Amino acid sequence: MQLDNAVAIVTGGASGLGLASAKRLIAGGARVLIVDLERSGGAAVAAELGQGTQFAPADVTDEAAMGAAVAQAEAIGPVRILVHCAGKGGARRVVEKDGSPMPLAHFADIINVNLIGTFNVLRLAAAAMAKTEPVNGERGVCVLTASVAGYEGQVGQAPYAASKAGVIGLTICAARDLASRNIRVCTIAPGIMDTPMLGRLADNIRASLAASVPNPARLGEPDEYALLARQIIENPYLNGETIRLDGALRMGFR
Repeated sequence: MQLDNAVAIVTGGASGLGLASAKRLIAGGARVLIVDLERSGGAAVAAELGQGTQFAPADVTDEAAMGAAVAQAEAIGPVRILVHCAGKGGARRVVEKDGSPMPLAHFADIINVNLIGTFNVLRLAAAAMAKTEPVNGERGVCVLTASVAGYEGQVGQAPYAASKAGVIGLTICAARDLASRNIRVCTIAPGIMDTPMLGRLADNIRASLAASVPNPARLGEPDEYALLARQIIENPYLNGETIRLDGALRMGFR
């Protein structure tokens, strides 16, 4: 899929992986709609990015809000690209220190945002892509975001790991479902990335995390995620795959 003049939806686009992806796509000539929460400051980010970048405030789990965001993207032009970065974390053990079980609402919240939200965005974006005319045999490309935790969840990550494992499992099924529509689906499973969420940790903890990566022994950069997302979009034979982006990291149990 060529980026030039393609309309792209980037969720979580006001910061971190999403913002880096939006910048990469804009640099390649795409017209981008950033989707993020109202409190994200996405409108200011879109204005700063320029090049006709627009912002749509939406929670990815909200059918109506996401439907409106996709409609806004369609008003720009034929939707060809989705880069879905929105998600959330939250560490709690199955049985907590005081002996009480993890609140079911906590587990459900993480699953709702990371897995159901991913599917909500995917189905709406894919439906928009399916209405377009093929370009060089393709109607669109969807890039989803999982995590290495989907393979090797650590202590306290049960909801997060389960949600990301769900995204990994969704990838090949969605790619096969959408093959008849000429829409590709791939997922990136990042390791330890230097995002704003990680930036809140103490320097010694960040250094320890960086040292745990075999090569290169550092935190991943959001632009490295964005670079891979762009390569997936531009390579027409990449489909149905989840690609680890982790410097050969394999997570320990804690």
